[in-house]
Parts: sequence; C-alpha cells; structure tokens
Amino acid sequence: MFPVITMEEEIGIGLVGFGVAFLFLGVLFLFDKGLLAIGNILFLSGLAFVIGLERTFRFFFQSHKVRGSASFFGGILIVLLGWPLVGMLVEVYGFVVLFSGFFPVVINFLRRIPVIGSFLNLPFIGPFLDRVSGDPSRTMV
Repeated sequence: MFPVITMEEEIGIGLVGFGVAFLFLGVLFLFDKGLLAIGNILFLSGLAFVIGLERTFRFFFQSHKVRGSASFFGGILIVLLGWPLVGMLVEVYGFVVLFSGFFPVVINFLRRIPVIGSFLNLPFIGPFLDRVSGDPSRTMV
C-alpha cells in the first residue's frame, strides 16, 4: 500500500515546488531579488507544511546546525535587503551545511535511476560523487 498523504502535505509539496521554481527563475533572471524572496518564502512555508511546524523548528534550531541555519536565514535576509548575489551565495553555503546529511541518500537514490544513474557513474563524475556521498567502498584512490 502507498502511504496516505494528507491535504497539508499536498499543499506543502506544491509550495516547495513553486518555491524551487521561483528560486530557479530568480537565478535565471540575473538574481532578481523579488523572485528570490518569493521563492525563499514559498520554500520555507512548504517545508513547514510537509514536515510540520514543530519539526521544522527542531530541524533548523539544533545545536550542531547553528552555523548552517544562521547562514541560510542570513542569506535570506541579505536577499531581502537588496543584495541578491551575496545573499544567494551565503544561502547556498547554509543549505549545503544543513542538508549535507541527506546528500548520500539522494546520490545513491539517483544512481539507481536508469538514465541518470549511468550519467552519474561516468569517470569524471562518479569519483567526485563518491567523495560527496561518503561511500568508502566506491571511492577510488
């Protein structure tokens, strides 16, 4: 059986999707601060809908994730203040620090998809992704 998705989770998935789309358009249109700000707000509100408000706060405000959370929210603030390029660089750093624990799972999942997996196992891309995912059995020295 498939897991049951509630109406709030469906709304959250839609908000996250629109947030990512607005962020992509904001970068595509040479770091348009309005699109980036809307994308950030939609992404965060969608995340809160998907996993819940309490779990969202617990995720961002854990003691070992302070640097990533501060960078992520500081980047959003810098974008809102009018410096979109600097804000997005700070925000991407925060995103990488916050979500680095999920990268191995995502990379290993993508490697199992037929076309994408063969692309990710190319000689120049595969070893880099092995180091990122932290899989010592696949890392070539």
